[in-house]
Amino acid sequence: MRVIDLESIRVKIASPEEILTWSHGEITKPETINYRTQKPEKDGLFDEKIFGPEKDYECACGKYKRIRYKGVVCDRCGVEVTKSQVRRERMGHIKLATPVSHIWYLRGVPSRMGLVLNKSSQQLEKVIYFSSYIITKINNEARQTVLDAVEQEFKIKVKKETTEAKKQELKQLKEKVKEEILEIKTLRILSEVAYHDLSLKYGEIFEAGTGAEVIRNLFSKIDLKITTDELVKESIEAPLILKKKILRRLKLFQGMLKAKVRPEWMFMDVLPVLPPDLRPMVQLDGGRYASSDLNDLYRRVINRNNRLKYLLEISAPSVIVRNEKRMLQEAVDALIDNDMRKGVTTTATTGGKRLLKSLAAILAGKQGRFRQNLLGKRVDYSGRSVITVGPELKFSQCGLPKKLALEIFKPFVIKRILDKELAYNIRGATRLIDEKVPEVWAILEEIVKDKLVLLNRAPTLHRLGIQAFHPVLTEGETIKLHPLACEAFNADFDGDQMAVYLPLSQEAQKEAREIMLSSLNLLRPATGLPVIGPFRDIVLGCYLMTKLKEPFDIAQGKPKEVKYYSSESEVITAHEYGFLGLNEKIKVPNPKSEAHEIIETCVGRLILNSNLPKTYPYVSKLIDNKSLKALIRDVIEKYPGQESIDVLDNIKRMGFEYCTLSGISWGMDDLIVPKEKGKLIDEAEKEVEKIEAHYEKGLLSHDEKTSQKILIWQGVKTKLEALLKTTLPEDGTVLSIINSGAKGTWAQPVQMAGMKGLVNNPSGDIIELPIKSSFSEGFNVLEYFISTHGARKGTADTALRTASAGYLTRRLVDVAHDMIVSEEDCKDKKGIVVLKKEAEDIEQNFTFKLVGRFCLEDIVSKIKPNAVIVKKGELINWQQAGEIIKEEIDKVIVRSPLSCKSIRGVCQNCYGWDLGRNRLVKIGEAVGVVAAQSIGEPGTQLTLRTHHLGGIVGAGDITQGLPRIEEIFESRAPKGEAVMSLTEGKVIKIDEEKRVITIQPSKEASDKKEKKSSIKESGANKKPLPMDYKIPNRVAILVASGDEVKENQPLCAGNLDLKKLYKSGGLEETQRYILKEVQRIYSSQGVDIHDKHIEIIIQKMFSRIRIKEGGDSDWVKGEIIEWSVFYEEVEKLKKLNKESPIGVQILLGISEVALASESFLSAASFQQTSRVLIKASLEGKEDKLVGLKENVIIGKLIPVGTGFKPK
Repeated sequence: MRVIDLESIRVKIASPEEILTWSHGEITKPETINYRTQKPEKDGLFDEKIFGPEKDYECACGKYKRIRYKGVVCDRCGVEVTKSQVRRERMGHIKLATPVSHIWYLRGVPSRMGLVLNKSSQQLEKVIYFSSYIITKINNEARQTVLDAVEQEFKIKVKKETTEAKKQELKQLKEKVKEEILEIKTLRILSEVAYHDLSLKYGEIFEAGTGAEVIRNLFSKIDLKITTDELVKESIEAPLILKKKILRRLKLFQGMLKAKVRPEWMFMDVLPVLPPDLRPMVQLDGGRYASSDLNDLYRRVINRNNRLKYLLEISAPSVIVRNEKRMLQEAVDALIDNDMRKGVTTTATTGGKRLLKSLAAILAGKQGRFRQNLLGKRVDYSGRSVITVGPELKFSQCGLPKKLALEIFKPFVIKRILDKELAYNIRGATRLIDEKVPEVWAILEEIVKDKLVLLNRAPTLHRLGIQAFHPVLTEGETIKLHPLACEAFNADFDGDQMAVYLPLSQEAQKEAREIMLSSLNLLRPATGLPVIGPFRDIVLGCYLMTKLKEPFDIAQGKPKEVKYYSSESEVITAHEYGFLGLNEKIKVPNPKSEAHEIIETCVGRLILNSNLPKTYPYVSKLIDNKSLKALIRDVIEKYPGQESIDVLDNIKRMGFEYCTLSGISWGMDDLIVPKEKGKLIDEAEKEVEKIEAHYEKGLLSHDEKTSQKILIWQGVKTKLEALLKTTLPEDGTVLSIINSGAKGTWAQPVQMAGMKGLVNNPSGDIIELPIKSSFSEGFNVLEYFISTHGARKGTADTALRTASAGYLTRRLVDVAHDMIVSEEDCKDKKGIVVLKKEAEDIEQNFTFKLVGRFCLEDIVSKIKPNAVIVKKGELINWQQAGEIIKEEIDKVIVRSPLSCKSIRGVCQNCYGWDLGRNRLVKIGEAVGVVAAQSIGEPGTQLTLRTHHLGGIVGAGDITQGLPRIEEIFESRAPKGEAVMSLTEGKVIKIDEEKRVITIQPSKEASDKKEKKSSIKESGANKKPLPMDYKIPNRVAILVASGDEVKENQPLCAGNLDLKKLYKSGGLEETQRYILKEVQRIYSSQGVDIHDKHIEIIIQKMFSRIRIKEGGDSDWVKGEIIEWSVFYEEVEKLKKLNKESPIGVQILLGISEVALASESFLSAASFQQTSRVLIKASLEGKEDKLVGLKENVIIGKLIPVGTGFKPK
């Protein structure tokens, strides 16, 4: 069967019979390899008879060799003649002398064995590890006989006694004995002492046992159907406290019943053994062996099992047998999951404390099977090298070293050599390649022409981190990268490395050419803005060539007249002959307008315009970084395709050329320290002395003194910056570089030539003592040391931030990977309201709320009456979004993923544009992954700090930056939670001392009180009573007396608790709040993200249903189900006229959503692998392979893009 044909995958517990059907033979000896002959031992862990031959088509004794004997079983050694690959597939088994429990089902939380017997896992553990006994059987007749005998004895003794006191004593004794007898019930767990005591007294009444075998026998007697029916009855009648436990048990039994799983399969009689090539033994140089830990673990099991068999054969004393059984149980536990065990863990024999890696450890974690080998694999036909700049390349090209290319394209070269008959077999062709004959290079050039390669730079934070290029063969050892492609990869040339991959098949080459080519990926999927920005030298070159200078006669030392020219070509000729400077102001007819009006310009600006499209209007302004970006964005928008690529390449070439010609250089003497600096510092020091004097007299508090000093030194730095701008020469290097926006801001020259100023200490507070020196003057010792705090903290912070951002991205991808554009239109009529005020509140660009969305009603112009800017059902493009902003329209209703009605994924119309290409998104696009990347990629730019609010420290530390994003998406209760108003009304009093705000609810709020019981009323006219809100100390209060407040409005600084907000404010308000909060944090760092990416994640946070009533479905109350699955089940039951389940939409954090996935493969490869697999195996869970991760794991094409097949 091929992987492509897989419809779904199911996992469930294997029965002992099933394990035997997998096995090719029993392993009875702990030996691995014979050290003398290097051959596997017979019946050992590497036995060729069981697992297959070590060499292809050759039996162990060598009687049968070669493929012609395929399938023959050797009569001498019993080995089947076949491929050695079967040693990766064939399993063996160990027949255990006593059943042992599976540690996952005993110790997993909640303990599944505990749920079956309704006991705690600690109690069961004591029985399984032979330290307690469990009562298995009661003889009721014997019990009655004993009770009668006790009664009889009591009567006889009472007759003999004379005193009342003695009689009373005897009566109490009888009651105690009776109670003791009646307390003997099945499944009661007894300690060793209690068992010995009771068995001596009432041995005939009960039978008890210890060890896994006893519990296995109890499990085998359970009838799942009867137990389930009993639990259903119990769950209806039970009080609330017990209900949760009963429902949990019911869910377990229902799952097992449905999956046809027997509870006794949680114990093993037969232990399967992994194929030997998956737990190899390798000989090292010194004749020693390196072996997989699993071999050690299996060996311990076999040794203990064999010893136990022997002890049972010779009928050894029960104490010894029990000890051996316990040791066998521990050996099997260590093999399955060594980290789950309490107390004794199995360490390596080599000494040291290293834990042996058990089967569970091989699956879990970053280095585990799921994440290391199934979700990411190593790729053949790939290479990596350092990157260097390739300014001569076209935008869609990259330079590949010949050596590397020859290795990657080897199979294609070999084929061509054979076709040309330069060699007659593969070995000959390979020899030619190794000798590097000239014909090989010619063939390589030919092959490379029509192929594309993929370049990737780690970390790949978004989809632009892998792009396709046309390779150009180069001498040397480095990969050459086009300078404009750097930003997409976040690459620079200080030693970065990149990996090259060759797509082999024609389909893969076609996708690379049509989808992944760098010239097709000019825009950021997060915003729809160009990702390629000319930077550094290119910006500086364009700035220097478009700068206008008044004509000046150097010989006579006075200004000249502005010259007139008749045409562009005349100007260029004059410049080339040296009659005209590059920047000299001239007048010339506008070459791009038909009226040919005279314009003021210079040679540089004419050259710039000659490189823009012919129909593009004439650009006559000084080009700096900002205007160059705007120009490029405009060109890409108006001239999509090859024309804009050509313009970019022209700007690159021109920028480099004129930057080089300008001969700009940078030296220490360019940084001129202002003469007035000394005076400024002296004045500031006098001010500081005054403040110190005031402080000593007690006129200022410590905090006031500090903040005033800080203000003085900040003032000095600001004045120095202003001085620097006038001191530095206008044509000088520093001004050119900064004014053009090529690199840096004024902050750097001020530190280099002014003063470094105030710095922070390790805890993030400002040190009062400023650094008065600049870098060019040099620091003294004290200044140097206080400046190192910031540098170290910065480095540490960056490392931590990168890890946090990466982990956030991983969780986002995990939760959203199955969000795919699944249909054209879900016919949603509701949409969402986009408000301009919300964008302004958080300083977000309103464009990123509008662009690329479908309108749900006409947007009418305010300026021109009856003019419609965007019609209902149309997409808003960049130009229209600009008009909406210009006309100050403050409310627009648009389609959104939040209101999409698609059952799975999202529809085309609710999503709108694919921002990476500024056109309608295609069906099958993986919009969930794009959303996760768009939010995660700028994550490294966010801070890790928690900021103080306006100097008020303490409870008001409000989380910002990355930790806040995480807090929102995980829907945790926030640090520094804000108190919110439960009703709308008016603030009537604020008591600052007691920190209590009193609010009088409005009459409308009171009318709504039927819904909410938070408002109490008084008197006959039913006026609502005022409500008091206690505000924590040292937190800023945000309302004043007399203010009107809305319901759910925060009354003090801090963040709202999402779960509380959802409960009181409902779905839409919570979604709006999450969106606004996330955008606030990104906007504060100057990062733009389109709203729809965040909306996709928010939609997933609300995508789960908690069952309230199960109806006729298999679900029990409290279970959490995916919305799509719930909807499909309801529809199915409606058709059958059965009772539908009732559920309520809940808000979950992204990790919880990912773990509550319908796909067990996706959840297990995310986190808590063992927990997910325990649950799935007992329910016999089926994975329908809907999302991306599941399909990557089994090696199928993922169901998006070119692999998308509409249902």
